[in-house]
Amino acid sequence: MISFSRTDESFVSNWWWTVDRVLLFSFLGLISIGILMAAAATPMVANRIGLEEFYFLKRHLIYIAPSLLTIFCVSTMEAEQLKKFSTILFVVAIFLTLLTLFFGTEIKGAKRWISIFGFSTQPSEFAKPALAVITAWMLSEQQKYPKFRGKFISTILYITFVFLLVLQPDVGMILLTTAVWLGQLFVNGFPIIYAIGLGISGLGALVLAYFFLPHVTVRIDKFLNPTVGDHYQIDRSLEAFANGGLFGVGPGEGIIKKHLPDAHADFVFAVLGEEFGFFICVFVVILIAFIVVYGMLRALKESDLFTILASVGLLAQLGLQAFVNIASALLLIPTKGMTLPFISYGGSSMIAASITAGMILALVKKKMINYEEHE
Repeated sequence: MISFSRTDESFVSNWWWTVDRVLLFSFLGLISIGILMAAAATPMVANRIGLEEFYFLKRHLIYIAPSLLTIFCVSTMEAEQLKKFSTILFVVAIFLTLLTLFFGTEIKGAKRWISIFGFSTQPSEFAKPALAVITAWMLSEQQKYPKFRGKFISTILYITFVFLLVLQPDVGMILLTTAVWLGQLFVNGFPIIYAIGLGISGLGALVLAYFFLPHVTVRIDKFLNPTVGDHYQIDRSLEAFANGGLFGVGPGEGIIKKHLPDAHADFVFAVLGEEFGFFICVFVVILIAFIVVYGMLRALKESDLFTILASVGLLAQLGLQAFVNIASALLLIPTKGMTLPFISYGGSSMIAASITAGMILALVKKKMINYEEHE
């Protein structure tokens, strides 16, 4: 058990007494579930593609230490440091996202991944939380200084990011980013009529994607008409939940992961359902929902507009991404290749989620009290 005296003024002690430990341990809970699922889901995937049985598990465990370090380092930042960090992160991520169009690996008709020092990375995952913080920064600055064109700058950055996502293409990321960005504008006081207009424009863009992007057409057609196309993965996913029942078949005893190509990533929730059952699935959903709701309630207690807008954006991002992954596995929405934060296998996803968690903890941390003055 970690223990620090309140009079201890060391850097780590100050962090411990200011960090929101409810959120911290909630994030650690998700990371722990992620380790469990990597152990359960990845050996079969590795065997199927001819790799050493624990290849993916070892790689997942390798990312745990840098992920925890990332959460700690980012959570120690003050608001001004967070703004600078997000700006640098966004610029680098946008540059690398651009490079994926020329040097990226094409997977399922999209170029989203690029190899950096031997590690496959999805740069757009890092631009996502950075944009949420920068948008909050720009909007809050315009509230302070009405002549400052914060909304315009935020819009330009948003359009730049979305334009690159269209070229990849990554419709799911576009919808997620757009929803978060519009949500932040709305919380800031964006007129409802404008929000509705932009929402309609977004639906129009989705219709265009349906007609002009073949992989989007296939996914929507399969969702709307069960007799169209190949339903192999989603059928296996639903079968996994049916097999698991209320209490699951037991850790490592599931069979669907032998047949699901993305059992360790996009469909990890299906593996969780089969091996651990309905109640554990509900627990994971409740834990994620708790993080989002509790985090927003904490943020709304703050008086600083930047803190409120950034927290709302990051928490909405985390919650919506989890919803898309879980809903896809349950066929509540068309399937979309989006990871379940901290639980799905993937280095980019893990580090990006850790950055998001660190940012949230940095924003809602408590103010440090000088206890010597109160003695």
